[in-house]
Amino acid sequence: MNATEFAAAQWTRATGAGVDPHEYQRITAGLTSVTDWGPSFLRTGHSYLQRAEHARSPLSVGEYLLMAARWFHLATLAPYAETPRAAVEADHALSRALTVLEPAARRVSGEGFTGWLRGPADAPGTVVVIPGLDSAKEEFLDLVSALLARGLAVFAMDGSGQGVLAATTAFVPDYERVVSRVIDALGVTRIGLVGLSLGGYFAARAAALEPRVAAVATVSGPFRLDWEELPQPVRDIMAQRTGGADAAREFVRHVDLAALAPRIAAPLLVVDGGQDVIPGVTNGEPLARLAPRGNYLSVPYGDHLLGNARPDWLPHLSDHLTRTLTGALV
Repeated sequence: MNATEFAAAQWTRATGAGVDPHEYQRITAGLTSVTDWGPSFLRTGHSYLQRAEHARSPLSVGEYLLMAARWFHLATLAPYAETPRAAVEADHALSRALTVLEPAARRVSGEGFTGWLRGPADAPGTVVVIPGLDSAKEEFLDLVSALLARGLAVFAMDGSGQGVLAATTAFVPDYERVVSRVIDALGVTRIGLVGLSLGGYFAARAAALEPRVAAVATVSGPFRLDWEELPQPVRDIMAQRTGGADAAREFVRHVDLAALAPRIAAPLLVVDGGQDVIPGVTNGEPLARLAPRGNYLSVPYGDHLLGNARPDWLPHLSDHLTRTLTGALV
């Protein structure tokens, strides 16, 4: 895949993450090779750090830092030797932004996870946002904002093998243990989960096995994976995140929700894009059908993570979690 094709493939994911579409086009138009992706996106992130240094208000400082975090994270999406540094830079930019914008925000870390707890201390419910195969907490800032606007608290996290932890930890099949440790560390009682891409599998699995989960939603989450059918680039990322091809194959063997879906007692919303077709990936319709309280939302023109269709699912998902956790009309 050449640079133009790669940029086109990442278009809705990048703009869905909140970067300016015109700037994205300018940056990617200058790429001569996919190997230029990481350095170019890192430079763009640094340009936002420089803007933050010269900004004249704390709000502008924070906004520039949040945008830097987005660009640094996106730098990790193409093969690049400096990917771990880009993930660290994304984490640092987000941390600096929240320190400025939300002094009450709290960093919470534990075995196999780290992230930021945001929102009111007396929130009626807390939503844990779980990223996927190569996503991270910095990718879903707009989702977090939608949940915060509804009065919920939100913990946006990187788990084992994800985001800033990708360089030092590996994916674990029993992700429900990570979620249980997160709930213990947060010390809250009303927990919802939203998982995106592979995070949808993690969220559904945790909802089946962790009884404290009261609400759950998945976006572009797999019901089942077939290693033999997965595209090579997906296998390569999986191998990086698990510790090798054999470990990746073994991990993929566990990604099957057929037996767990009937055990999900919490209200579940499954969101899929009709254009999200990846060989070796069974999308979420069977999960919604097998879960006792499952509902299915398919957006016909939505692609993976539905960055091209946010009005069709983001308010619906946010309202589902709010209604379930609070009982309030939104």
